[in-house]
Amino acid sequence: MTKIKNQDQDNQSFSGRLGEFGSAIMQIADEKGIARDKVIEIIEAALAAAYKKDYGKRGQKIRAEFDSVSGQTKFFLMKDVVDETLREFVSEDELAEDSEVEEDPKKVSREEQMSESEEDVDGDEKLPRYNMERDITLEDAQKIKKDSKIGDVIEIELESKEDYGRVAAQTAKQVIIQRVREAERESMFAEYKEKEGEVISGTVQRIEGNNVYIDLGKSTGVLFPSEQVRGESYRIGQRVKVYLNKVESDPKGPGITLSRTSGEMVKKLFELEVPEIFAKTVEIKSVAREAGSRTKIAVSSNEEGIDPIGSCVGQKGTRVQAIIDELGGEKIDIIEWSSDPEKFIAAAISPAKVLLVEINEAEKKAQVKVPAEQLSLAIGKKGQNVRLAAKLTGWRIDVLSDEDEPKTAKAESGESVEESETEDNK
Repeated sequence: MTKIKNQDQDNQSFSGRLGEFGSAIMQIADEKGIARDKVIEIIEAALAAAYKKDYGKRGQKIRAEFDSVSGQTKFFLMKDVVDETLREFVSEDELAEDSEVEEDPKKVSREEQMSESEEDVDGDEKLPRYNMERDITLEDAQKIKKDSKIGDVIEIELESKEDYGRVAAQTAKQVIIQRVREAERESMFAEYKEKEGEVISGTVQRIEGNNVYIDLGKSTGVLFPSEQVRGESYRIGQRVKVYLNKVESDPKGPGITLSRTSGEMVKKLFELEVPEIFAKTVEIKSVAREAGSRTKIAVSSNEEGIDPIGSCVGQKGTRVQAIIDELGGEKIDIIEWSSDPEKFIAAAISPAKVLLVEINEAEKKAQVKVPAEQLSLAIGKKGQNVRLAAKLTGWRIDVLSDEDEPKTAKAESGESVEESETEDNK
């Protein structure tokens, strides 16, 4: 008995000290990053639920108006203004059924029940039902508010209450818990949605099968096998940088898909490492990447006197080396972009020396001639160099030697390369 009495006292203090209650909720909101207006909305929903549980009637729609400064609350009964000639009256039993459905979201909605009962057994259409707890006639509405019209909502102020029972307090508590969770998910989704397309740091939280889960601070993202660099291994507690590939809304929180293989990740790492790129005096024009192996990146300067390649490499190669280390030793070729396709293609084939570039603009195809001894270098290991050059430039590229009987290799963006050379590109 003493325990129940103490519970009742606690529940009554819930409403009697609304100012402190509001402050506590505000503090939680700050910790969870929920907007102040959203917190007020949560408090009002909880108070309205508690009021209806103890002092309301079945079928009523009650709204609470909470003042976070004074801690005072006003309650209003909301009614829709309707034309009673177009509505059927609902019986007490049906009203009770409607109320039960409303309080249990797992049950069929009131609207669904109404649509199911639109026709009677003889096939005659039934009119929408009039609910005296939710609806008010136009005539009665105009007695309260003269300019009322069909479709308006009339709010009737109710007597404020200070004391609530245990069940009402528990109802309010459940509303708060549910709404705070929903608001927290929405807040996290909005926060990470803004970071979509950025590189952020995280810690390996757990590994399930081939999926790696990364703790990002307020939420967790997943690194699927297709987004992992081949040959990389991960351990619990390891700090890694990841590319925020996609953020989707999910009932359990924001669904965050991460990547370590995206070409955009290399772009973002250069932005973080090279001030000139961040300041947009140097621009990354295109990136071609085979994750874990090699990347080609084309850069240009937007201001005279600035060397785009030198800016990216840094003094003694410190800037590019930091990115290489972050990518686990992946090789990075930095070339200067040119609006002249011949110059751009010749640069993209580097480190091989190019003798001649012939282009066919109609077919967007280029033929590149290199010294015979550099043919394997131009093609690269398993055709990688010419394949990346094709992706970088967007041109189909044929590589030929300058001998009488040329050895050739062809490549275009996204296609495999056939080559006659088997030497590795060093």
